Amino acid sequence: MVPVTSSSHRQTRAAFWAFREAGVLGVLVVMGAALAIATRGPYGSTFLTASNLLDVARQFSFVAIMAVGELAVILTAGIDLSVAATLALSGVVMAKVLTLPVLAGASVAARVAGAMLVALCVAVAVGLTNGSLVVRVKLPPFIATLGMLSICRGLAYAVSRGHPISGFPDIFSESIGHGTIGGVPVPVLAMAVVTGAGWFILSRTRWGRYFYAVGGNEQAARFAGVPVDRAKLLAYVICSLTAGIAAILMTAWLGTAQSTAMMGGELDVIAATVIGGASLMGGHGTALGALLGAAIMGVLRNGLVLLNCPAYYRDVSIGLVIVFAVALDRFRKK
Repeated sequence: MVPVTSSSHRQTRAAFWAFREAGVLGVLVVMGAALAIATRGPYGSTFLTASNLLDVARQFSFVAIMAVGELAVILTAGIDLSVAATLALSGVVMAKVLTLPVLAGASVAARVAGAMLVALCVAVAVGLTNGSLVVRVKLPPFIATLGMLSICRGLAYAVSRGHPISGFPDIFSESIGHGTIGGVPVPVLAMAVVTGAGWFILSRTRWGRYFYAVGGNEQAARFAGVPVDRAKLLAYVICSLTAGIAAILMTAWLGTAQSTAMMGGELDVIAATVIGGASLMGGHGTALGALLGAAIMGVLRNGLVLLNCPAYYRDVSIGLVIVFAVALDRFRKK
């Protein structure tokens, strides 16, 4: 019997994941075609208008950005339940810095750049804390990040005192939140950049290979010389960093920051990665798959709104999609 080389194994695995992404893309295309027909009226389909499609892409871009970061953690067989709360905390801290009276004399560009940097630093700090609790304290990822979820929500409430923070410079809201480049909204372009960066890190760097190795078999990865603890720590930092990026974009888009931002959104983020083909058991998934998973959820939500579906049925539909995706993940493991 001819042994299978590591090179051929990698090629087979790459072909498998390419097929899986094609399947997810096929679901998205079929869903879009069905909605195009269902929303057809006297003046054409309301779903297929350029303005609606760009609006849908902008709406799910925040989930997609965080899903790429969440994927890094899930690849290591971990999970981050604090990702949406990290977004809320980063957003209110950034908003607080932007509206500080003591900085009123500084240039607008400097204030915006400084506030955005602070938001990213807050997010990285949360990621380092999550990773340290998992790696150093040896807490289960579910418990560590569940506790951090509550901590971040509480801190966000304390910083904002329970009130929305607004009154940002026009350059922040108009250029980042509502700005476009070549007709494409900035959040959508940011989503494409983050997805591309995620693809590059996971498929073209040694740390990306480490993530897959740790999730595939942690003990074997240790014997192979993989720095398992550092890989896990980096995965949590990347996850929180994407939450900080999403916080900047969402705050600029909404023109306000509040402690309740994206409440429960961690479920959407995790579901997007699983729908896109990631395994909750670790070791499998791609950045493009996470993007497609977020797109499926975004298109489904938009379609249900256009069809005037009651809000409670929308929640039921999303819940069914999440359950189906997780059940499919478990079925693949058998």
